[in-house]
Amino acid sequence: MAITYEWRGDVDNAALNELHAQGFGHPVERTDWRARLQQHSLGWVCAREGDRLVGFVNVAWDGGVHAFVLDTVVAQHRRSNGVGAALVEAAADGSRAAGCEWLHVDFEERLRSFYFDACGFRESVAGLIAL
Repeated sequence: MAITYEWRGDVDNAALNELHAQGFGHPVERTDWRARLQQHSLGWVCAREGDRLVGFVNVAWDGGVHAFVLDTVVAQHRRSNGVGAALVEAAADGSRAAGCEWLHVDFEERLRSFYFDACGFRESVAGLIAL
């Protein structure tokens, strides 16, 4: 079955909580993703196989020209098939259409190849404070 990608697609909280828990290795939470996304995000991309959520990426922003990729996650059975890269590409397209000029991402070292090779990000100098 073909996978479809939708910028600012309808979010089912239960399905996204399940996918997020699977992807990030934590118990299923009860996050109100709809409210969070509406309040804090420029947009997001949902990947669906039929009506099943198989991927997601959130795009936060500064209200200007900078957007930030967060929470990129793909269902286990769809990993390593280009779904993650397609999610990020759709996030870049949506951010560009919204007038953003820069798309930022930070990630764990094990994801370096994904973001640099598969998604086309370039290395830059950045800083981080753990809070």
